[in-house]
Formats: sequence, C-alpha cells, structure tokens
Amino acid sequence: MAGYFAILLVVLTLVSGLIWLIDTLVFKPKREKDAPLPYVTETARDIFPLIAIITIFRSFIYEPFQIPSGSMMPTLLVGDFILVEKFSYDVKDPVWRSTLVQTGKPEHGDIAVFKYPEDPTSDFIKRVIGLPGDKIIYKNKQLFIQRACDKASNQPCPTVEPLRQEFKNEGEFFLGPYPLKRFTEQNLTKSYDILQNAMLPEPIHNYYRQPGVATNEFVVPEGHYFVMGDNRDNSRDSRYWGFVPEQNLVGKAVFIWMSFEFSEDPNHWLPSWVPVGVRFERLGTIE
Repeated sequence: MAGYFAILLVVLTLVSGLIWLIDTLVFKPKREKDAPLPYVTETARDIFPLIAIITIFRSFIYEPFQIPSGSMMPTLLVGDFILVEKFSYDVKDPVWRSTLVQTGKPEHGDIAVFKYPEDPTSDFIKRVIGLPGDKIIYKNKQLFIQRACDKASNQPCPTVEPLRQEFKNEGEFFLGPYPLKRFTEQNLTKSYDILQNAMLPEPIHNYYRQPGVATNEFVVPEGHYFVMGDNRDNSRDSRYWGFVPEQNLVGKAVFIWMSFEFSEDPNHWLPSWVPVGVRFERLGTIE
C-alpha cells in the first residue's frame, strides 16, 4: 500500500504542477485581467506546493511507518509509529526505485525497512544480520556469523563467531501462554535485545533451502542481505524466504515519534484498533 501511495503522490504532484504551468504559459495571457481562475486551475495552484513538499520529504528524506506486528519485539511494539530515513541506503526514485545517488549501505545490526521479496507491494521491517558474502548459521537459537572474506587483502579470512547472548529476564513478554526469554545480543558492531520461546523447537523443515549449504546455514549473495526479527520465534524472515535484494531496501528505521497502546482484552468496550493509552516513554531514537 505504501508503494501505491508514493505513486499517487508523484502523479498528483506532476498533474497539478502541469495544469498550473500550462495555465500560466498559455491561458493566463489570454484571460481578461479581472477574470476568475477556472476551478481546476485554482485547485492545482493551491495544492501543488503542499503536495510537492510532501512528495519530496516522503520520497527522499523521511517516511512514517506503523509497526503492524510483534516480529520486532522487544525493540519495536505494535502501535509504534516510526520514521524511516530514506537516504540512508541510497536515494531512489519513488516510482521505479532506481538509484539516483549512492549514499550508503546497511550495516550489521541496522533495522531496515524493505519491500518484501515475495510481495513487493508490502513493506517489511527486520534487523540486518548478514551482509553480502557473510555466512550465517542459526543453530539451537544461537546465531553464528563468519564475515565476508576480503580477497583483496593478505589477511586470513574471519572465523565463524557466535553472537554473545546475555540473559535479562523471562515473563516480561508472552507468545500465547508461553513466557518469552529476553536476551541482549551482541552483534559485530552493536547490541540489542531479542526474545526467544524456549518451548518452541526450530522449524528447520520450513527454512529456506540454499543449494550447496546445510539447512540452517545461509551464505549471503552479492547485492543481498540476510535479515531477522528480534522476536526470533515469531518472525517470518530470511530464514524462511531467503535474502533481501539491495534494490528492495526502503530505508533505515531511526526514530519512534508516537506509540499507542491497545487493549488485548477481547471483551473490552472499545474496538481493538482504538488506542487506550500513549507510551510516551518509548519515544526517541531506535537502537
């Protein structure tokens, strides 16, 4: 839906601007001095500056997103409204998504918004775990990474390293009746919290099968990224459908600007989509 809205904004900007420009160059010189503007022309003139500013800001600078699911808990919760920095991973045109200006690439631990490879009309948000050339192993709910080998240097290739996990608590979050364990995971460049459900086995039979590697191993192809949700046992991510192409990247999640709390009581008098509170303590930068 976000992609369709971006196209709509571009079309409205072009149409309103074109109507205003044609009237200024062609029809205005022929009109009498005190003649009123046609309704269409007046409307286009009034909305064009605002639509153009919104289109530029949303397409190239920051775009708001709402977190729809719990796959990124505890970092992002349902009801969080975030800003995505569009220029973090190159500046792209909003319609064809071709790169206009190269500005940067994802790093280990970034939270990235991207077009879901299996349905590019949908936006997904996950944490970047593997960069091009990295080897990822996920075994017994433990991540291992072998960073890409720099063939241009004379240094030996990196070894497989586990990402250190430090237990924090259990029972702060639940998946159905099951209490979740919260860990702080240390990535190659940053640390963040994750959730695990000790009662659920790894569904290895559903993992993405990459030719030439073991079932729970993934070698990130050039121009692609391996991503995972922080809620490890409640996230459909690269383990199940593969890698994110670089051209699918939308931007980097950087800020929570609003966070609504919703009732989980099915008997509550308010509809489930109506917020019952505001979590002001969650506002701020995203780690």
